[in-house]
Amino acid sequence: MRITNLLLLTASLALAVEPVQLSLKRAVDVAVSPEGSARIQLADEALKQAQARALEQRAALLPNVDASFSDQSRTENLAALGFNPAIFSAIPIPGFSFNTFVGPFTTVDARVTGTQNVFDFSIIRRYQASKVGVTAARSDADATQEQVASQVARAYLAAVRGDADVETAQANVTLSEALLKQSENEKEAGTGTGIEITRAKVQLANDRQRLLVAQNARHSAHLQLLRAMNMRLDVELQLTDKLQYTPVDALTMDAAKAQALKQRPDLKAQQDRESNARLSASATKLERLPSLAAFGDYGDIGTSLTNSVPTRTVGIQVRVPLFDGGRRDARREESASQYRAESVRTNDLKEQIELDVRLALDSLQSADQQVKVAQEGLDLANSELTQARRRYDAGVAVSVEVTDAQTRLERARDNTTDALYNYNLARLDLAQAMGRVRSTLQ
Repeated sequence: MRITNLLLLTASLALAVEPVQLSLKRAVDVAVSPEGSARIQLADEALKQAQARALEQRAALLPNVDASFSDQSRTENLAALGFNPAIFSAIPIPGFSFNTFVGPFTTVDARVTGTQNVFDFSIIRRYQASKVGVTAARSDADATQEQVASQVARAYLAAVRGDADVETAQANVTLSEALLKQSENEKEAGTGTGIEITRAKVQLANDRQRLLVAQNARHSAHLQLLRAMNMRLDVELQLTDKLQYTPVDALTMDAAKAQALKQRPDLKAQQDRESNARLSASATKLERLPSLAAFGDYGDIGTSLTNSVPTRTVGIQVRVPLFDGGRRDARREESASQYRAESVRTNDLKEQIELDVRLALDSLQSADQQVKVAQEGLDLANSELTQARRRYDAGVAVSVEVTDAQTRLERARDNTTDALYNYNLARLDLAQAMGRVRSTLQ
């Protein structure tokens, strides 16, 4: 059902003429679907390649069976094989002469051959390493989904902020138009001056300029969102989610770090890569041990199919490595170095996760305070403008006081938008640092 809904949404996005209603959750669902982001598709292909490599390594543990059929006409020079005709000519036999050229003669051979590794620890270790590689590829796919979800969520927040900036700019234009109308009325009533009308027109022109800039920024943000979703860029979106303040449960640093170390898919993938390197290094070491294999064949051989007879070969082979010019030792040193490198990467990623969590918690706390301060400032700015307009109407204040109050209100609106955007972005950063972006957006 979920895949069907995603396909329907994808089709509607591709063919829509009217603006498409899009929530944050649905945007992320489209991006992380198999037909979504190119990074998701590449991660799926990497997983399939790892699974194929595991099957390839497993094949070394299974019997290898071949069938063959040959029908050949041959001639041989027995002298080339070491037969000396002089030996036979020294013994005279009436009516017999030895000829070193033999043939042509026909040989027909239909045969089945098989081999089986019975005892080879290095092959077993490589198969174990390949299975861990599949697990690592699956964790990489999960990590890619988290990264794509975070990327789309950020693009969505930027687009929502663009909508909010346009709404704020439009509200500022509306306010400026109202103040211009008020100034014109005051002048007609004989209580205003021409400079006040000019000042109101300048403010209106500035606000219209900001509106044009905000509209262009919103269009760019929508295009970035469509690109992050891997959708057509000519689709018009209507975002249903808005910038809002949603309190987050209190979380200590130790608890957040513990959850991050447990849930981060990129850490799981790195730990699996470290295990893969460890098993691969062990497999290289085990190449020094003897190995045991069984082999055999069975088939009919003769001058034709009608006079062939069955023959067979059965045996075992013990292989003991002695000297290969140092290639095995070089591979062992290389694999050991690769294992140490993966261990360093694992430890470094753990340290980075702790840093990510600390920074995200600090940013969230700061953003939370910014929202509260910005909201308080917005309330005060609204109150100031209301009082200034009343004073101007009563004739106890000049238009400069109203213009100053209007400027502070516009700044307060921008501060509120910025604070809400930073707060939601900080929430997203914390979710990404803890490896739960998708679960948070559900």
